[in-house]
Amino acid sequence: MTAPARRTPARSWRTAPVRPADLAAARVNPFTLPAYWLVVGLLLAGAARMVGVWHAGFQRFPVAATAAVLLFALYAVPFWSLLGSLDYLEREPVILLATAFAWGALVATTLAVAGTPAANNLLAKVASPDFAAAWGPAVAGATVEEVVKTLGVWAIVLLAAGYVNSVLDGFVYGALVGLGFQVAENVVYAISAVALAGLGDRPDAVVTTFLLRGVLGGLWSHTLFSGLAGAGIGYLVVRHQRSWTVRVLTAALACTGAWLAHFIWNSPVWADGLGQGGWGVLAALVLKGAPALVAIVWVVRVAHGRQADYYVAQLSGLGDRRVVTPGELRVLASGPLRAEARRQAGRRAGGRAARAVRRLQTAQARLAVALSRADVAGPQSAAADAEVSHWHREVLVQRDRLESYGHPEAVAVDVARARLVRWAGSALGLVALGALWLAIRALNPS
Repeated sequence: MTAPARRTPARSWRTAPVRPADLAAARVNPFTLPAYWLVVGLLLAGAARMVGVWHAGFQRFPVAATAAVLLFALYAVPFWSLLGSLDYLEREPVILLATAFAWGALVATTLAVAGTPAANNLLAKVASPDFAAAWGPAVAGATVEEVVKTLGVWAIVLLAAGYVNSVLDGFVYGALVGLGFQVAENVVYAISAVALAGLGDRPDAVVTTFLLRGVLGGLWSHTLFSGLAGAGIGYLVVRHQRSWTVRVLTAALACTGAWLAHFIWNSPVWADGLGQGGWGVLAALVLKGAPALVAIVWVVRVAHGRQADYYVAQLSGLGDRRVVTPGELRVLASGPLRAEARRQAGRRAGGRAARAVRRLQTAQARLAVALSRADVAGPQSAAADAEVSHWHREVLVQRDRLESYGHPEAVAVDVARARLVRWAGSALGLVALGALWLAIRALNPS
């Protein structure tokens, strides 16, 4: 089967908010790239340093240290899953995602462990020891940590610039660098908390650290800070239709925003909980973290929407209702609507139909990406044409299967339900936030 013809030309990648991956560039042998050996060397050195950082803790508190590693490893799973779902229409290679995470956990963390005290000492000499004690985490900590984490996004660009092809891609890679940093740093903090508690090899302090720094602080911490910086780098790398000055200034603004959010979060402002005790501390955390969270969520929504519009236009240009219907185009661009379409298929035609909808959505997304790559490769690329043909066949196979279950279209009729689920999830999150604070106070009443 040949590649399907487009009824109308899709929007050119040269003026779109997406730069599709070049298949020829993707096949370059990484072993021939100097950046590959540089990154591998830094990761190995970081791993050796991290073993040294954790070694003393595991020797003194093997049970508590093991609990810390397990808790924060599990903590990373839903974040990784969420980040993967953001980039549903154009999945990133797992090896690059793992490299970004490893950079944050191994390279960035160990560089920060060495660099932050040095920067704090410099701040004490330039300003005063008292100023450094109060503002060191905000000034020195935020500066060193954001720099070493942002270097991880640049490492991905050097390794595989062709796969950083949208602002959303930059956000995902940056967020995974931040997630790796957050996990490794929190393990260090948890082990230190056990030592400070002086209760022996018990996981009590680990659980408190997990709830406070992981669950509560994780709502607006390194993952989001680095994601914002990564989005700026994605803009710089991808948006070639903008001038070089605009792209550099946008990337600089995003990196500055990441530093500012980190600075505010680490600052001693409202450390006394607005004079209102424990609940005041919780309110202060929300006031310091929520603005950055809202701003970054807005950036992600805009980036996701523009990327989705581009890929949906690829399918729309085919003008083939067997490939995708107008209703499915709307659904494919939205995670909540995709989920609602699967739920509706399950209610109407059973679990097999719901699974068929999932497979159809996946095939449609992969076909959209293949069409965009063919736009880059041009009509003479046999590899691009073969990829388009493969996913076109897969879409038709899944369409036939779905029709055999008496459910011909993967649409979400009950859009209000999808919105209700989203808002209910937000309300539940606020309730959980209060419950979490009560749990932290119960574990650590002082």
